[in-house]
Order: sequence, then C-alpha cells, then structure tokens
Amino acid sequence: MNKVKPIVALFDFDGVVMDTESQYTLFWDEKGRKYHPEIPDFGHYIKGQTLTQLYESYFLHPSELQPQITRELNEFETRMQFEYIPGVVDFMRELREKGVKIAIVTSSNDKKMANAYRAHPELLTLVDEILTADRFMHSKPHPECFLMGAKVFDSDIENCIVFEDSFHGLEAGNRAGMKVIGLATTNPASAIEDKATLVIPDFVGFTYEKMMRVLD
Repeated sequence: MNKVKPIVALFDFDGVVMDTESQYTLFWDEKGRKYHPEIPDFGHYIKGQTLTQLYESYFLHPSELQPQITRELNEFETRMQFEYIPGVVDFMRELREKGVKIAIVTSSNDKKMANAYRAHPELLTLVDEILTADRFMHSKPHPECFLMGAKVFDSDIENCIVFEDSFHGLEAGNRAGMKVIGLATTNPASAIEDKATLVIPDFVGFTYEKMMRVLD
C-alpha cells in the first residue's frame, strides 16, 4: 500500500448503498417473461449491466422496443423506494472522518441517480465522487469504472477497495486488481465468497479498522 496516496473506497450503488435490487428484479423479470422467456430469472441474470449493454445484448429489435422500455423504466424509477443498506451511512461517515476518499461507482445513469438525490439529498454529502454509466465506455465486468475511481483521486490500485454485490461488479473489482468486499444482499454469501476477500451481510458493525485489515 502506498502511504503517500489516499485510501479509496469504491461503492456500487444498487444493493450496496441502496436496497433497490429487489425492485429492479421485479421490473426486469417482467421484461424477461415478455421478451426473453428462454432466460429464466432474467432480472437476476442481468444484474450489474448498464442499460446500453442490456439493449445491445437483449433488446435490439424491433426498433421501437428500446424507447418503450426506456419510458417504462424512467416511470418506474420515479416511483422507486430508495432505502439505505443497513449501516452504510454510519460507515461512510466514519470513512470520511478518517480521510478516506469515497466514490459511488454505478451502472446507473445520471437520470436515475437524480431520483436518488431527490429522495436523499444528503447522499451528495456522504461521498466525494459519483461515477455513473454516462462516464464509462465499458460496462462491468470490465474494470474501467473502478480504475477510473482510482484515477479521479490520484491513488494507486493497491490503495483501493471495492464494495460490490453483483457477479459482474465483483468480477470488475477483481479485474481492476483491487481488494473486493462482497455484500450478500443480492446473492447468498455462498455464491460470492470465492469472488471476494470478505463477504458481509450489510454494514452494521463494519468499521474503518475492519476495512483496513482487508486492505493491508
């Protein structure tokens, strides 16, 4: 670990900061049943992918399908409930007190995140940066988003720790060469334990000291 460079904590948003994954699963399961009945549990299968990636992989045709889904998704997100993962606010506040740089690194776009800010304006005071899909060329599991997280703080990879819940996100953190802590909020701990240095159910009781033991 580089003692001169800052420590950086990179948080995925859905399923890590906010408990929204179950809501998205319902939305995308409905789309899967309608357009891709050959893929069981579609909402779970596509977790961690950006909307652009989903469109390119599953909804290219007919041409009017993407605008239709976008309208439905935008409407759905205005009605979503944004509830924090237990313990995450206290943990973020402790990290800031310790001088840790914090970024949310999410596959969500700016429009969706604006809904979260309206529901929780204090979110903007808890972190230093929010990196959305609108800033990335590649989607998770590509490591670009987490490498950008290190770059914006002028830090080194070995100083960065990733908090993720989805398979694509966990893979992205590992491919970035960073330590990864898995949140068993979307997938059971047994399904992600081989993809993370540590798996936790939420942030209750999780501290700066415990994080640093993983990072060291």
